[in-house]
Amino acid sequence: MIAFFAQRLVGMIVTMFFVSIMIFAIMELPPGDYADRYAFRKFSGTGVAITESDLENIRIEFGLDRPAWERYIDWIGGIVLEGDFGMSFAYETSANNVIGERLWLTLAILYATLILTYVLAIPIAIYAAVRRHSAVDYGLTVVSYLGLALPNFLLALILLYISVSVFDTSVGGLFSRDYERAPWSLAKALDLLQHLIIPAIVLAWSATALQLQTVRATMLDELNKLSVTAARARGLPEWKLLMKYPARLAINPVVSTIGFDVNRIFSELPIVALVLGLPELGELLIKSFVDLDMYVAGAILLMLTFFIVLMNFVSDILLALLDPRIKLEGG
Repeated sequence: MIAFFAQRLVGMIVTMFFVSIMIFAIMELPPGDYADRYAFRKFSGTGVAITESDLENIRIEFGLDRPAWERYIDWIGGIVLEGDFGMSFAYETSANNVIGERLWLTLAILYATLILTYVLAIPIAIYAAVRRHSAVDYGLTVVSYLGLALPNFLLALILLYISVSVFDTSVGGLFSRDYERAPWSLAKALDLLQHLIIPAIVLAWSATALQLQTVRATMLDELNKLSVTAARARGLPEWKLLMKYPARLAINPVVSTIGFDVNRIFSELPIVALVLGLPELGELLIKSFVDLDMYVAGAILLMLTFFIVLMNFVSDILLALLDPRIKLEGG
């Protein structure tokens, strides 16, 4: 198991190295650089003529005159050795400060969504498979089709409309007005947990529908295997039989797609955040690209990618613990 863990850890590190190169290349793709944007914002409408020499001085001031490979080494070295993601040109402070609280709020939404998805999907799907053709099983099918057909942003709009028109309140944002700018405390943390429910429901909607069908189908397949029939013939209690054999294997597809679910949540979060007014990283990422504030954009892309790769790593470890065959094949 230690060798398997080390192998996957090395794979994760190598993956992040190549990802960092790709992200830095993306940062270099837009035409021009922040010197052009800085000069335009500072001198636009003043009648001051900007020469190429002036632009070059601005590039030297921001360190943009150096070769790309040298800036990459400084950037990745600062991240690995000091946890410093570089300078935000637009905000004139560290990119760490700009991302700051939004990163932790984005992660709070992510993990709340994942927990809700698996807490709902796994036990309900197992129950539906055991009680096949029951009312619960048919209801599961209807809910799954709705979850796959109804876009998340539309569900967010529906919940927002109902909360305002029926309950005369709003489900938008992640904090109540009293805690929005208050320092962190236990009361603010509890307020955040209350406000995480709606975003988690919206983002977990389609993933739960998909995982319900996945676990149910796998569970039905495992229930029909000879190993289950033999265990039942030996007099093993039904609940113990279900947990030890079919249920344990039925959640393998769920565990193997954790990284996919994280990627999907990050992809769907910006538009859901726009509807619900959530302070997350998607809006800041777009603004950073528009402003050519590339170290902020690169930091956000690198952090989001890191958590996708990290959850894939966690997925591999969990699969090895659930199914020893995977560990042996991986070794």
